[in-house]
Amino acid sequence: MTRVVYVGSAGAAVLAQEAGRLDAMRSAAIVPGECGSEIIAAPARGAFAVFTPREMHLGADGKWAAQESGYQGRKAMRSVDVFDRMGADAAKRKKAAPLSKGQILVGRYYRDLVERHDAGGMRCTSLEATQGGAAGSGNCFMDDFVAEGRAIERMRSRIGTGVAMAVRRVRPSARGVAARTITDRALVDAVCLSDMTLSQVLVQFGWCSDGKNRRAMRMALSEALERMR
Repeated sequence: MTRVVYVGSAGAAVLAQEAGRLDAMRSAAIVPGECGSEIIAAPARGAFAVFTPREMHLGADGKWAAQESGYQGRKAMRSVDVFDRMGADAAKRKKAAPLSKGQILVGRYYRDLVERHDAGGMRCTSLEATQGGAAGSGNCFMDDFVAEGRAIERMRSRIGTGVAMAVRRVRPSARGVAARTITDRALVDAVCLSDMTLSQVLVQFGWCSDGKNRRAMRMALSEALERMR
């Protein structure tokens, strides 16, 4: 038995709006042709960026040079992170990049290191596949796990115990009545590990997200990442 459902003009408008939203989501998930057909379209993947994989190779002349290393000459994809969004926002406003390439690299390295280390206590994780950490070799696995932990601690010691935004240094009307002190470590972890923008960090700590406060935060983040290098 066929069931017929009648939709009024208001319902039809809602359905059309939903269909448009789904079409936009599917369109955003289309994989560029230069990345190959093996990568499927996945709306849940979220925003992504396309890049050309490169490796350093030693030439016959004894000099190192970067060469494209993508599978069958293809480009690769990676998830867009907070550093991409910060750069895109600066470019949109025709401003200079807020962070240097080296600072962004160390921020991403810190993020990847912490994520891998946090998952390192589980068997069959990527840590076991690292050099010297073959599966079945418990001692080697633990050596790698401990070494990663020490590397993280060294980076955090370079961040230091300084304060990025001190409540007592800013008048209440400029900071917000609910503002809390933001340490350098809290700032770095919020941006690198929680993928939060500077405005989001300010709001989370009860600060007004105005231009002056964002500039102060950007400077504190830049200095902390530079120390981590």
